[in-house]
Order: sequence, then structure tokens, then C-alpha cells
Amino acid sequence: RSTLFPYTTLFRSPAGQKGDNMKDIFESLKEVLEDRNANKVIRNAPMAEHTSYKTGGKADFLLLPESEKDLKKLLGFLKENSCRYMLMGNGSNILVRDGGFPGIIIKIGKSFETVMVKDCFIEVGAGTLLAAVSRKAAEESLTGLEFASGIPGSVGGAIFMNAGAYGGEMKDVVKSVRILDREGATKILVAEELDFGYRHSRIQNTGEIVLSVVYNLKKGDRESIKHEMKELAQKRNSKQPVTYPSCGSFFKRPEGHFAGKLIEDAGFKGLKVGGAQVSELHCGFIINTGEATSKDIIELMHIVQAGVNKKFGVLLEPEVRIVGKD
Repeated sequence: RSTLFPYTTLFRSPAGQKGDNMKDIFESLKEVLEDRNANKVIRNAPMAEHTSYKTGGKADFLLLPESEKDLKKLLGFLKENSCRYMLMGNGSNILVRDGGFPGIIIKIGKSFETVMVKDCFIEVGAGTLLAAVSRKAAEESLTGLEFASGIPGSVGGAIFMNAGAYGGEMKDVVKSVRILDREGATKILVAEELDFGYRHSRIQNTGEIVLSVVYNLKKGDRESIKHEMKELAQKRNSKQPVTYPSCGSFFKRPEGHFAGKLIEDAGFKGLKVGGAQVSELHCGFIINTGEATSKDIIELMHIVQAGVNKKFGVLLEPEVRIVGKD
């Protein structure tokens, strides 16, 4: 699923721009945000610092809106200037190619972290980390989000891909999602409207932006909930390479199979390309052993895909979003 988003002339790669023009773009993007703080618009942003893999080149612009008002103004500006963009959350499921990202990335981060609890419902902002929501649910004796306690992503990203683990998925616990559509209108979608599927939601196709989510949980015993979360953490730490940079399970689960087992049975356990390696602890993970480039990871992905397909007739599809240019 390699993706390279197209851009208008205005936002082509810096290599194709004169310095003054890029400076004008930089200033324009700063101005459209409510606060003129330069940290909200990062030019030539090193994406290795914003993604779990800790690899990849620079983005022309990384924008960090600090409020929904900022975000709406920003989207209005981008639409007015016919500019395409990519949205990201915590960067836990994105691999940016070494050539960087030729355009605009909008990061929904800490400014969108909110958590409110009422009865069995938890409403959270899109930038909130799933682990934090799970902990809050446990504190409130609410059960249903234990499976998500070890998922490193943000709530918005989790809705985007219907994130799941240990038999649970977002679709099991979501009541509704508040989104911002392409026209700048705010809407509330109930779970049935989100077209949830395996690692899929309608957000992947519509260009809508998740602003907040309401989870519908159940009353439970606080100690039992915390105990289950502890057991899942122990299981994860013993069976997954959590000490190395990665994006978790690299491939989607093929129907009727487990990606990790197919990869191991094909003889790829521990295989390395540069600094990238098929984890010896869990073959479903491709890890950065310390000095990997995105090219290393992608080359290793292709080797694994070809080998598994040749041996078992199964084409593994990446779960990780691959973006940018070589």
C-alpha cells in the first residue's frame, strides 16, 4: 500500500522551489493559524522524530494545529489554494520513505488530548493515546478497552484503521465519532455509519478528520480490569519485540492464516536487510535494530512478500502506511 500523495505546484518539493517562495509559503501557513508561534509550522520536518520507526526523510511542512478552530482555518486555507495534505496521529503506523514527504502533513497531537467520563461513556479527543484512555477506563471501573492498553497509537488513528489486539477492535466499543468533513462541517457519525472492517473504516476513503470519539463501555470490577491489563502487558512484553522501533504487526492477517507463522515457516525469521530485521521474537514484526533506513525496511518487506507468496500462495498486505518518495 505505498502511497504518494499528489500536490499542486505551490507545494512541490523544496528542490523545485526558490527559497523566497518557500519562505512565503512558510509565513502564509503560520499566519493562517491562530497563534504565530513558529513551532506550529515546522519546515523541513525530520519525520524520523515523529514516527515509531524512527526512519524516513523530511516533510516540506509539518503543521501542528492547537485547536479545532486552528484546524478549520487551516483546512479552509488549503482548500482555497487547492493544496492536498496528509493527516497523521502518533506516527505509530506510518513509514515515511527516505526521500521525505513532498508537501504538507497535519499532525493531530497533544492539543487534541481530552478525556471526559459520564456513566459508561468516555469521550476522548482524537489526539489522546489509546493507552491513556484504557488506563482512565480502568480507574473508572469501566471494562471493554483492556485490549487497547498496549496499542501505541492515538484515538484518531485507531478509528482510521479500526485498530485492534487480542480479540478486540475499535468497532466493538465505539458509540459515535465526531468528524470534520472536507467542506469544514462538523458531523457526528454513529458506529454503524463508519463502515468498520478488518483494519478499515470509512475515514480511509472519505478524507474526513476524526475530532473526538465516544466509547460505550460497561461497569466492571476495577481490580479485575487492571489485572487483565497487566496480564496482556506481560504477554505482549514476552512475545513482542517492544524494545525495538517498529510499527507493531507489519502485515495484515491474511484470511485463514497468521502472517507471523507464514513468515517463520518460509524461513525468514531473523532475516536482515541493513538495519531492518524480521524479529526473532515475533516474525510478524519488522524492526529497526538501530541503524535502519526506510529503504531497508521496504526491501525486507518485498523479500518477505515474495517468499511467502512463492511458498504458500499468500500475498501479505502491509498494515503499515508507506508514504513519501524514494
